[in-house]
Amino acid sequence: MLRLAAFAVTSALAAAAAGPLPPLPLGRLLASPDRLTVAVSDTGNRRIDGEYRLECRPVGGDHPEAREACERLEQLAREGKDPFAAEPRRQMCTFQDGGPAKARITGTWHGRKVDSTFHRKNGCDIARWNDLEPVLPSARS
Repeated sequence: MLRLAAFAVTSALAAAAAGPLPPLPLGRLLASPDRLTVAVSDTGNRRIDGEYRLECRPVGGDHPEAREACERLEQLAREGKDPFAAEPRRQMCTFQDGGPAKARITGTWHGRKVDSTFHRKNGCDIARWNDLEPVLPSARS
């Protein structure tokens, strides 16, 4: 019994001498992982049309370029951009047609819900799509 008490005291003193433990990154531990569903259609390429799961932090899912897509999303976040924000309504855009390709991205990213659509109907839409590659596939006409 005396040995057990001596061991407990010695362990407590050793822990105290080691100093306080660093704080746990609770924000990162409690944050839900980024999980997105990317549905792409009408690109003219059956190999890239379809629905993909993209998971970031950690990287996963069946997206064909998952690692690159997650890196692109993080790059946009570091630049202070919201990759899923809609284009401003009162914006002048070129009258060019990028084809009938459409995409919808739903899920959770950086702890918030995402439900965003993408088209290639004009210059602004095309630029928005291209800026999100490789999350969205290259659908250049």
